[in-house]
Amino acid sequence: MSEVVSNPPGRVAEIWRPIRKILREPLGALGLFLVLLVIFGAVFADFLTSYDPTRINPRARFQGPGAEHLLGTDQLGRDLFARVLHGGRIALYVALVSTAVSLAIGIVLGLIAGYGPRWLDNLMILLFDAMKSFPTVMLALALVTLMGPSLTAVMVVVILVTVPGYARIIRTQTIALKSSEYVTAAQSMGASSARILRVHILPNVIGPLVILASMDIPVVIGIEAGMSFLGLGVRPPTPSWGSILNDGFTGIRDSAWIAIAGGVPIIITTLGFTFLGETLRDVFDPRLKGR
Repeated sequence: MSEVVSNPPGRVAEIWRPIRKILREPLGALGLFLVLLVIFGAVFADFLTSYDPTRINPRARFQGPGAEHLLGTDQLGRDLFARVLHGGRIALYVALVSTAVSLAIGIVLGLIAGYGPRWLDNLMILLFDAMKSFPTVMLALALVTLMGPSLTAVMVVVILVTVPGYARIIRTQTIALKSSEYVTAAQSMGASSARILRVHILPNVIGPLVILASMDIPVVIGIEAGMSFLGLGVRPPTPSWGSILNDGFTGIRDSAWIAIAGGVPIIITTLGFTFLGETLRDVFDPRLKGR
């Protein structure tokens, strides 16, 4: 009976141990705070402001920051604070979903390339290099021409850009592990290739990739904001940090607060995920600390 009671506290301690290590690092604590701040603003956007982010009010256009509109209004009288909060939903949705899909595809392709025969490995490397060789902007223009400006087009661009990097990392680690003693022992016992990849190789290669993916989230947010800034992303009047930046760039001489309202959330999110990812890397792989 005592073992049953003592197990949950032990599991809780295991969960809180890395969190305590992160909080001991100043940059890690700052990164975690910024990430939670962005997530909180996106999740509770409807409760933090009473304004509709798409509602047009010509009488209130180009109002500066104040008590009524915390970040001011844009050229159509829309509340910028509401648009920034709801734009965070778009940014986080694209970043998290695209990164998760890219991670899953990269893991599968990397395992196949690293564990498969040499000819298949060469073919996969050729595929990865071909995908990586396309400039992001040109790829975005091609997909938008085929699919039209949409959130789906942004996510497809992100997936095609990030999958080769993940797959290459998994491939390299798989090649290093497939000749290890425990993998050879599993092969001698008749274990199938699928079981060896799932049980013996995947758990040992996925950890560093998850940390890398967390550091790539601000890159994905930057891609989404850049495409929306160029008019290749989400369609108006859907709020996006990139579209807010575009509105601010158009009238930056008369209303600089619009560009600031669109740029500051991107900076905060980038710093938060970068600091948190760096700290996670140091916590889970102390050998890389200081590099």
